[in-house]
Amino acid sequence: MLYMYLHVPKSKSEDRDYQYFEPEELPAEIRTVTRVFLLIPSDELSRFIEWKQKMFKAGNADQEAQLNFKEFSNYLRDHEKKLKLTFKSLDKNNDGTIDASEIVESLKGLGMHIDPQQAKKILQSIDADGTLTVDWNEWRDHFMFNPATSIEEIIHFWKHSTVLDIGDSLTVPDEFTEEEKKTGIWWRQLVAGGMAGAVSRTGTAPLDRLKVLMQVHASKTNKMNMYDGFKQMLKEGGIISLWRGNGMNVFKIAPETALKFTTYEQYKKLFAGDRKTVAPHERFMAGSLAGATAQTIIYPMEVLKTRLALRKTGQYGGITDCAKKILKKEGLIAFYKGYIPNILGIIPYAGIDLAIYETLKNTWLNNYAKDSADPGVLVLLGCGTASSTCGQLASYPLALIRTRMQAQASLEGGGHPQNMVELFKSIVAKEGVLGLYRGLAPNFMKVIPAVCISYVVYENMKSTLGIVSR
Repeated sequence: MLYMYLHVPKSKSEDRDYQYFEPEELPAEIRTVTRVFLLIPSDELSRFIEWKQKMFKAGNADQEAQLNFKEFSNYLRDHEKKLKLTFKSLDKNNDGTIDASEIVESLKGLGMHIDPQQAKKILQSIDADGTLTVDWNEWRDHFMFNPATSIEEIIHFWKHSTVLDIGDSLTVPDEFTEEEKKTGIWWRQLVAGGMAGAVSRTGTAPLDRLKVLMQVHASKTNKMNMYDGFKQMLKEGGIISLWRGNGMNVFKIAPETALKFTTYEQYKKLFAGDRKTVAPHERFMAGSLAGATAQTIIYPMEVLKTRLALRKTGQYGGITDCAKKILKKEGLIAFYKGYIPNILGIIPYAGIDLAIYETLKNTWLNNYAKDSADPGVLVLLGCGTASSTCGQLASYPLALIRTRMQAQASLEGGGHPQNMVELFKSIVAKEGVLGLYRGLAPNFMKVIPAVCISYVVYENMKSTLGIVSR
């Protein structure tokens, strides 16, 4: 008997695992004299199974998970058709090739501005003959067995996601594609991100409460290091007191995320007008305004979180009791103390966060991107953590002033309440510039565990909610 092995070609020359199966659709006469086996890269097999599941939901495929040669052939044809449409949309001058200028123009239409050198880097990952142009055959051969199926997915690799929750509320909202909005992936990702944030904030709550205590109570005369702070918290309220204020910190995630997402979409439409695309600076402004709008609405929760974190044992009976006592004693205005420095902190945080992220991204693309635009998990985590930390550092003095203004009325012997400028001058005069960075150590100490917890929980929630990682 004659044995034949049909080998599915692999992209470039990277090593790959293969799986094989025997088509059962061949005529019996052929199968009596020859055996035909098809070898498929394992990663492509998983993509085929994803496609088959989608087709089954649409009523166009059998539910059985076993391999079927006819369905696999249909999958390849369907996949190639999509690649052809994408190629034609990028080939602006219809000359049968894609060059760097067309990459720049196409990405600009998707709201992402890159220079020609970066476009060449993208082309180099696809170009097989070194001409710095990509024809249809090169495009098909690269993307037929490559994790990305379109130019949008190259952008997706580097989308600056906010799932890395390090306890801040100043980040620019997540960006979702039209496909993600239509398929419902957007709300699953928001739920996964919300759960990741809740677990992350709970896990790092002791460090967050210590930061608040040091921001409010530490000074030149009342020197408080991390050890003294933890000792004071444990002595006053026991281990459970380390999580004071965490309930409100977790509770505000849901309304804040929903408000950010909704208002971000509206602001983008407002800036875009009749245009289909939004420029990068317009996205930044839309994100900043969305953050400001969400903060304006949920800011009373921020005040309650600070007061609950600073409370002594028996001072409040819970969130509702705390709100009632503040309203009765200080009036409605108390729920917006520290609002101005909080809003002012959004611009330096978001601006520096995005600028650092873009710088790190471009550095990686220019120096390390070879066969793929996909940087991998560790690079993305590193870039996201570094940019968020720099954003925090820039906006930290405003965050400290906000916290002190929120806490002023609850402090014994607090004296006359000071406004933002008076408080700033007072801190610098008494403690120097370093006084504006009280509590920075525990704040930075929680970054790494917060990022790790967020990522692990987010990935597990994605799996639970049926979101397939690219």
